[in-house]
This record gives sequence, C-alpha cells and structure tokens, in this order.
Amino acid sequence: MNQSIEQFLADNRIHEVECVIPDMTGIARGKILPKDLFLKSGEMRIPKSVLLNTVNGQQPDNGPFVGDTDPDMVCKPDATTARVVPWAAEPVAVVIHDCEEWDGRPVQLSPRAVLRRVLALYEQRGWKPVVAPEMEFYLVARQQNPHEPLQPPLGRTGKPEVGRQSYSIDAVNDFDPFFMELSHFCEVHDLGVETLIHEAGPGQMEINFTHGDPLELADRVFLFKRTVRETALRHGVFATFMAKPMEGEPGSAMHIHQSIVDANGNNIFSREDGNASEHFHHFIGGLQTYIPQIMPMFAPYVNSYRRLSPFMSAPINVRWGYDNRTCGIRIPKSGPEARRVENRVPGVDVNPYLAMAATLACGWLGLRDKVQPTEPMVDSAWNVDHELPRHLEDAIEAMRACEEMRDVLGENFVDAFCAVKELEYATYNRVISSWEREHLLLLV
Repeated sequence: MNQSIEQFLADNRIHEVECVIPDMTGIARGKILPKDLFLKSGEMRIPKSVLLNTVNGQQPDNGPFVGDTDPDMVCKPDATTARVVPWAAEPVAVVIHDCEEWDGRPVQLSPRAVLRRVLALYEQRGWKPVVAPEMEFYLVARQQNPHEPLQPPLGRTGKPEVGRQSYSIDAVNDFDPFFMELSHFCEVHDLGVETLIHEAGPGQMEINFTHGDPLELADRVFLFKRTVRETALRHGVFATFMAKPMEGEPGSAMHIHQSIVDANGNNIFSREDGNASEHFHHFIGGLQTYIPQIMPMFAPYVNSYRRLSPFMSAPINVRWGYDNRTCGIRIPKSGPEARRVENRVPGVDVNPYLAMAATLACGWLGLRDKVQPTEPMVDSAWNVDHELPRHLEDAIEAMRACEEMRDVLGENFVDAFCAVKELEYATYNRVISSWEREHLLLLV
C-alpha cells in the first residue's frame, strides 16, 4: 500500500475506506472496507461488468465486452484522490481506484482510462490540456412520487421561488444554511470550488471550479455531485443534476472551458504576438466537426435532449463566437495567456470523465487534421437550424459510426458505451407517459 495513503489514514484517524470507481453513467461503485483490511489488501476486485451498469441498474449483454465468464478486474487505489468524507458520522475516507486487467493494462471500459487515453495523445506532442468546468444544478422540494412534477424548495421566506432570479444574491441567501455547509464540505473534501451563482431557474444554482488537470477536475466533479446531494438531504431538500428537471424552465449544463499549454507552460492557442494561433482555430474546427458525432457523451439520456432547445440558454448547434452565449462554442474575452474555448453543449448529467475525454478528443482530431472552423457568429446562433442530434437514438447511431472516435476512444469502449445507452433508451420506450394518457386515452 502506498505510504502516503497509509499516512493519510493515520493522520485523519480513519476507521473505514470507501473504495470507489466511476461506472459509465458516473455513478460511484465499489466497496467499503475497514481501514486495516484496506491497507492489507492493497487492491479491490469486482466484476468488470460493473462498469456496464445502466442508470436503472441493468446491463446489456456483456459477453462481447468483458468475456463470457464475467471475470473480475483489479482496482488499484490512486493515492492522489484520498479524501476525508466530511458528512460521515465517524472518520471515513474515500479513495478513487483505477481499473486494471490482471496483466496491469488499463481496462478499456473504465471512464478514467478513456480520459487518460485521450490525454496521452496530447502528451505525445508535448502538450497538456487545462480545463475548468461550470456546474449547474437544481435544489428541489422532496417528493416520493416520480409521476409528479418537481417543485422548487421553500427557502427562509417559507415561499417557493417564482420568476427568473439570475445572479440574485437574495435568492442564494434564501438557502444560506445549505450553502454554508456545502462550502465547508467542499473545503474539507478538497474540491477547489470557486464561485457560487444563482441561475435562471427556480432553485437553480451554478458552481465553478478552479482550472487544472482534466483527470483531477473529473475526479473533483465526480465527488462534488455526491457532496451536493448529501448536503441537500441534510437540509430536507433534493439536489438534482438532471439536464432538464422542470418543464418550462432552463436546463442545467456542465460548460467546459479548455486550453492547451506546451512544455514551457505557454498557451498554444496564442501566438507570440498575442493573436490567436492556427492551433486555436483547428481546435474549434475539431469541436464543430465531431461534437454532433459523439453526442451521447455530452447528452447521455433521453432527458438530456429536452435541455437543448433555443432561447433556453442551451445550444442547438456548434457555431462559435466571441463572448456569444447563443453558440455551442463560446470564446470568453481574455488576454492571450488565458485564451480558451468554452464547450457549452454538455449537460450536467454527463459522466465528467467521459465528457472531458470527448471534448478533448474532438479538439485533438481538429489539431491533428488541421480542421478549419467556420467564420465566427456575430449575431444570435439561436436563429440557426439544429445541427445536433435531436434524440438519443440518432446520437447513438452517429457515435457508433464515427471511425475517428472509435480510433481515439477505443472500439471496445465505444461499442460497450453505445450498448449501455441503447438499453437505457429501450427501457425508457416501454414507459407510457402522462402526455400519452392525457391526450390519447379518450381522443384517438
């Protein structure tokens, strides 16, 4: 066992360790071990097929992806991810693990391995991506009946929010006890959270992260989602990362700011004279070309596509523009050192490892193939026709057929991920909705 983990557990008087891996949906899977057993074993063994769980707990035929015998994989703790679980009644730690084959090779189906695979392509060129995610989510009133629409929670006034409350300080202060505890938990959990904003929807919030290494940021987002949900439960409300939880209200996104630095720390999106480089334009060209072909990694559920509608603060295309929030690809105003590209397409319901792998893979292909972008949009991109798949089924077909992405992400991963999404879509299609009962029951 790594000495640094052993020292960490001793310093924090840890009793138990949550040994976790993210599956393809981004859900934490794993085991909880007593500290001594964790230190003695040095690894965790669980079925490789656990990575293929759908969001509703099913699995596609996993034989083609993991083998007919449903074998174990070896999960090794990553010492850099060890953290104290701040809401636990007793001292508990969480450690994210890497999934390995018995010969030490990364398991291709592991989201962390997929992201590492993409980062290795940049490393071969002496480059290092830098990302900064922005996370939107809703606080909603507790409810036990999934057939009833979600409602905003009651704040300190005893009344639910109404109307648009974008950037409202008072609306955030309505939930002061929740945010004070969340801030404390994020600090203890070492999540590097920067800014809190009230977004447009009732009870909709946004939290921004400091920029940094994509794998580290994906780890932090993975842990942050759980932290928000746990904090909300302690305050009598739910927190949801659904992309579109409320009809008629804006959806929730995970915007990803991204840039690339060279071995000397210089931003390759800027030339020495401060102007935008060819790398900058090629990266944008890659996003424009490949985002529509890999949408299940940015919009993984049926609900995700309800968010992608015009005039609701969500993109419907892959146009780009300077400080233009109507575009799927926005270039924030900045100096040459901070020149970056914001991908506004991903919903907050994504697996953060896969969303970051996908956006960097799109940019990588643009850099590799010197893909030229369109001209930047100077007016509203909401007047442009849809350029993204409108439904999950179409998105899955496009992703499976994209040979460039199969090469970058790994064929086995792409086929397995698409199989998981197809099963979720098939399960959804068996549900009879309230709309069908309301409008078809007695009228057709």
